Amino acid sequence: MEHFPLSSLIQQRQSSDKLYLEFIRHPSLSVGLYELPVGGVDPQKPQTEDEVYYVIKGRGKIRVGEEDQDVSDGVTVFVAAGVDHRFHSISQDLVILVFFAPAEYSNKK
Repeated sequence: MEHFPLSSLIQQRQSSDKLYLEFIRHPSLSVGLYELPVGGVDPQKPQTEDEVYYVIKGRGKIRVGEEDQDVSDGVTVFVAAGVDHRFHSISQDLVILVFFAPAEYSNKK
């Protein structure tokens, strides 16, 4: 069994100096921690795999395709592979779990 305390993941992500920390990777699934600060810019581009975002804490908006949605603690968002999306208007630091199926970049050609 593997387990991942949130406080440890946050420390690892911060020490990596990157916005995203992948901590589980199997062919069928990958999981990571994504953090965006107040006023931050989400630089991501559409991925080749389906994604699920679970907002652990924070407040902002996500744009998926042409639709904007508020996000805050406990919100889950599904984004299909290839769909343009990004978080924006971040008013409280966002801490987000990201699930890719299959694993991120598995379908990249």
